[in-house]
Amino acid sequence: GWEGDKELWIVEDGMLVGRSPGIKYNDFLATTKTYGDFVLRFQVRLIDGKGNSGVQFRSQRVPPPSHEVSGYQADIAEGWWGKLYDESRRRRVLAGPQPEVIQKALKPTDWNDYEIRAVGNKIALSLNGVVTVDYTEEEVGIARSGIIATQVHSGGPMEVQFKNLRIKELQPER
Repeated sequence: GWEGDKELWIVEDGMLVGRSPGIKYNDFLATTKTYGDFVLRFQVRLIDGKGNSGVQFRSQRVPPPSHEVSGYQADIAEGWWGKLYDESRRRRVLAGPQPEVIQKALKPTDWNDYEIRAVGNKIALSLNGVVTVDYTEEEVGIARSGIIATQVHSGGPMEVQFKNLRIKELQPER
């Protein structure tokens, strides 16, 4: 149920691994199914705490020749952990934690428990049990469903590892 560049994305020792030799574009491994309201839980680490990644959700692939995905992103990178970014759409941080919150929650070179909860127009991100984002989408016309995708960011060599990915689809709140 996933599609993407098999040169950059592999399954290894029960983990989903994004390994980049250094690329000039962001690359994404994406679900073929779309999701609306859900809770997604996973563990993630950046090898040596280096690189830049994220998990897209309620997103869409930008038509070729682009490698981009457009939509919400739960960020994974030094200085970006726990932030909600709008990738290739509004191209800005929508919400994020204060530095002291991340400093308390983050394990920079170890496994981190990440949770994304998207229900209706509400989005919450948690890192190691600490809420980093509690966001309400006010803009009309922003998609409430889409694919989920893991990211390897452009730039130098890096490796991101994901494990224990679990998604629970939810019924919309009334």
